[in-house]
Amino acid sequence: MKMKKSNPFPYGKFCFADFCGDQAKLDKKRTETGRHPDRKNARKRDSQDICFVPDGDYVGFITRCVGHESPTGPFVDREGRVLGQHKGFIRYTKGQHKGLDLAIEPPLYVLRKDPADHAVYLGHNEDLFTSELIAGDWNWISIPALTAPMTVTVKTRYSQREAEAVAEPLSGGQVRLRFREPQRAVTPGQFVVLYDGDAVVGGGVILE
Repeated sequence: MKMKKSNPFPYGKFCFADFCGDQAKLDKKRTETGRHPDRKNARKRDSQDICFVPDGDYVGFITRCVGHESPTGPFVDREGRVLGQHKGFIRYTKGQHKGLDLAIEPPLYVLRKDPADHAVYLGHNEDLFTSELIAGDWNWISIPALTAPMTVTVKTRYSQREAEAVAEPLSGGQVRLRFREPQRAVTPGQFVVLYDGDAVVGGGVILE
C-alpha cells in the first residue's frame, strides 16, 4: 500500500512543507487561510528564511547562542593556494558565490568547508556537480527498508525539481544514490528525500 507524501523526519526534525509535505494540502491551506482577503495574513509575504530568526540575521543568532564570533580562516582554491581570508566560518555554504568579496574571474563558488582549520575551499561552478551521494540515518516511510536497488526521484534541496536516481543499499544502513544527471551543490549534513511517484519512500542525511 502506498502512503501519500508526508513528513519523513518526525520527532522534532525540521523539514520544509514544500520539501516533503503534501503540496495540494499546503495550497489548500494557503487558499483558505493565508490568502483569504478577509484574513489578517492575506497580504503577508511567505517566509523565505528560518522561522525563529525573523530578521534573517542567522549569523548574529548563532553568535548570541554560542557566545562568540565564528572563527575566521583562509579561502583556498583546488590547488591549495590561499586566496584570502574569510569573515567567519558559518557565513558560507556549499554553492555560495555572493559575499566572498574576491575580485577573481571567472567567479568562484564554495565547494566545501573544513572545520579542522576553518578553511573554505573554492572552485568553479562546474566543480559543484556530482553524479552520486551516500546518505545515512534513514527514516523509511512507504517501505520497511531498502534491500535492493530501486529507481526513485530525489530532492536534496526543498526548492529543487525531483531528479531521477537509482538507490542502492550499502552496509550499515547507508544508501548510495546514483543520479541520471549530475546534481549541483549536494551538501553533507542536509536531508535527501526519495519519492516513488506520489509516495514518499523515505529520507536520510547526506554523508558525502
